[in-house]
Amino acid sequence: MKNPAPILGLRTTIYHVTDLAKAKAWYSQVLGVSPYFDEPFYVGFNVGGFELGLDPDPAAGKPGPGGAVTYWGVENADQALERLKKLGIAPASPVRDVGGGIRVATVEDPFGNVFGLIENPHFPNTAA
Repeated sequence: MKNPAPILGLRTTIYHVTDLAKAKAWYSQVLGVSPYFDEPFYVGFNVGGFELGLDPDPAAGKPGPGGAVTYWGVENADQALERLKKLGIAPASPVRDVGGGIRVATVEDPFGNVFGLIENPHFPNTAA
């Protein structure tokens, strides 16, 4: 049996928004699909096997340029973050449950970019 890759592939980009209802309506129209995940704390769209997430939490980031985070799929967020720590990479945010079995964490690359990790049971592992 083949071991899964430590990074499964591009999964999610999250935009920070100040008005979740307005953003959900706008992106539903623009993308031509309804959200697959729709909660007061997060809205997620499945667009061709990739996710666009809308996050209204001001503590998670500000909208606008530089306000998006791209998340790379992992089987287990805790293990993935530990692996990156062993490589000398400090976490920017710890693993946190964002609902629906979805768990995320972020690290900062050597150039100041945010590199997100996402464990999302709603998206299958296509890399294995």
